Amino acid sequence: MDLRMERIKAVVAMYFCYVMLSHRWEGKEPLLCDIQGKVIYNLDAVGGIPKLESFCRTVCDKVYHWAWIDTCCIDQTNNIEVQQSVNSMFIWYRHSVLTIIYLLDVPPSSQPGMLENSAWNTQGWMVQEFLAPKFVLFYQRDWSLYLDNCSSNHKNSLAIMQEMGNATGINVQALVTFWPGMRDTQEKLQWVSGCVTTWQEDIAYSLFGIFGINLPVIYGEKKQKALGRLLQEVMAQSGDISALEWVGQSSKFNSCLPANITSYKAPSCTLSSLSEDDIQVSISLLRYVVDMDSFLKLYTLFENLGAPRFANCRLHLSCIIFPVTEVIR
Repeated sequence: MDLRMERIKAVVAMYFCYVMLSHRWEGKEPLLCDIQGKVIYNLDAVGGIPKLESFCRTVCDKVYHWAWIDTCCIDQTNNIEVQQSVNSMFIWYRHSVLTIIYLLDVPPSSQPGMLENSAWNTQGWMVQEFLAPKFVLFYQRDWSLYLDNCSSNHKNSLAIMQEMGNATGINVQALVTFWPGMRDTQEKLQWVSGCVTTWQEDIAYSLFGIFGINLPVIYGEKKQKALGRLLQEVMAQSGDISALEWVGQSSKFNSCLPANITSYKAPSCTLSSLSEDDIQVSISLLRYVVDMDSFLKLYTLFENLGAPRFANCRLHLSCIIFPVTEVIR
């Protein structure tokens, strides 16, 4: 009986598997109202309809029953649905049986390197849409597989992953086995620092899933506030203040934060490191300057410092106050 149930579960699960599409918006994309209650293959081949039809045919050819595309599978007129969709997007891509990435600007029979130069790599949502799913396939303009790679998962191709790494600056391990969270904040911000989005707030919203957080989606708030809210939440939850390392114009939301994600493009300032011999000499000199009890007290003070936090859009950093013991005139 248990074996029969397992087989039934497997068949039912297979029926509900769905395939996601990652793509660049080009011209007039079909919305939910354009396709609802209609047979898409009977629609006029204008705007994004041919892309939608080709995507659905590709999904059917792979014997899957459900296809999802952002342009027409979200009711753009329903604010509640939009909010839920943005906060759920990473999970949807993660749980997809496959994510198809359509490269409109990569011609048929392309050579290695074309993926690396594709404009798809500059899209803000691209980072999430590639990192979240476990299985991805790249398709060229004519809906043939990139480099004629017929494997079931292009994440297993070292050559393709190397191209992705070169294009995005994301290390190969993260490309293949990414897990969302608050670690390596600045590195994740650098991943999208050269990206653009159709709606300016989306550059922040596209990172919700990367950091594993949920926040209100408020289209119209502009990118500075959207990015500020994101960075504020990440620092508040993680205590990681590496997001304060940036170069550029300060934000009106908070002057400690950047006005634009591009501020994370520039490498942070790195101090020249001491040699091993210099470190040993410095430690030896400290032995005669600071007694052990004073050193331990100072260490305990640093260890017990509270995490940085935001309150009312103001950054609060812990500090240590030393009493004045002598005034020299």
